[in-house]
Amino acid sequence: MKLQSDPHSGANTITGYGDGYIEINKIPYSHAVLLSSDGEILEWGVKSFEELSSTDFAQMASLKPELIIIGTGKRQRFPRPELLKTLIEAKLGFEIMDSQAACRTYNILVGEGRQVLLALIVEAD
Repeated sequence: MKLQSDPHSGANTITGYGDGYIEINKIPYSHAVLLSSDGEILEWGVKSFEELSSTDFAQMASLKPELIIIGTGKRQRFPRPELLKTLIEAKLGFEIMDSQAACRTYNILVGEGRQVLLALIVEAD
């Protein structure tokens, strides 16, 4: 699916997504990413939802966003509560959703000028 973005905003936006890829600023990626509206695009070492560890959540918290959107792959799944502890203790807001919904929500929040971090797991069939 292709998404429309404002090419003049200067913010990182999701321009497309599909089975096994995400497109950021019209560049495709086939791996999990940490993406902030105004920062760099980081390769995230997570291959699957089952691999999530406390280190992954500490990495998200260290980037100090206003809000974190966690895309858990093709379906919405909730991490174990002990993994979310780092985000809760850092008083960071977060939402968990399937990756397609996470992409759409991220773009909306970026369009509103929010400092949002997208932690996205990319899954292929």
